[in-house]
Amino acid sequence: MNTAQDTPQAPQPPGAAELTPRQPQPWTDDPYARALRTGRGPLFLRRPDGWLLPLDVERWCAGPDAADTSLLSRCRGPVLDIGCGPGRLVAALTAHGLPALGIDVSPAAVARTRGAGAAVLHRSVFDRLPAEGRWSTVLLVDGNIGIGGDPRALLGRLRQLTAPGGRLLAEAAAHDVDERLTVRVEDARGRHGRDFPWARLGPTALGAAATAAGWTPVDAWESGGRHFAEFTR
Repeated sequence: MNTAQDTPQAPQPPGAAELTPRQPQPWTDDPYARALRTGRGPLFLRRPDGWLLPLDVERWCAGPDAADTSLLSRCRGPVLDIGCGPGRLVAALTAHGLPALGIDVSPAAVARTRGAGAAVLHRSVFDRLPAEGRWSTVLLVDGNIGIGGDPRALLGRLRQLTAPGGRLLAEAAAHDVDERLTVRVEDARGRHGRDFPWARLGPTALGAAATAAGWTPVDAWESGGRHFAEFTR
């Protein structure tokens, strides 16, 4: 997921530029990087009490599925994918001729996205970003509502990035949860990174947080057991 002075190696949306890096962030640790390099898990988020949330590494590293396609069909360029991971969505948008940029704090994710021919920056969503206030669509999927552990602050930041009348396409957890967690990335052998704050929001909590951050709900839908919502600025 995002930090360095990398520049996209594929055509980029207007306004992209080199920007100041931040300190290292979660998701840069070996278990996650190893999983992205191989394209395989198992990989988990572990809470201090032992609770485990499986991470869908194989799906992230594959091509877009039917649920992804239902999301991508709503995109209007230019598109910013927050925490793009291995880049399947950015690559698909690029292949269809839409200007799109991914950002991620993981060097392994950035390398894999770049290898797929998509534009990507090694950067956090809370860093200064190209074309702030001019993105037509912002994507927040694959659990990335959890970034930073404060969904309302994250959603407020995304509103700063989006153009007037632009849209946010976000994925919620499958169940109606509203949780603030401390977690770490861990593999099946118990190798792990450092603890960091995270969050999980189900559809109801996502809608409430987005509304509180100034977004207007437009639509919500389910595909392949995954739950999505569209909001407008």
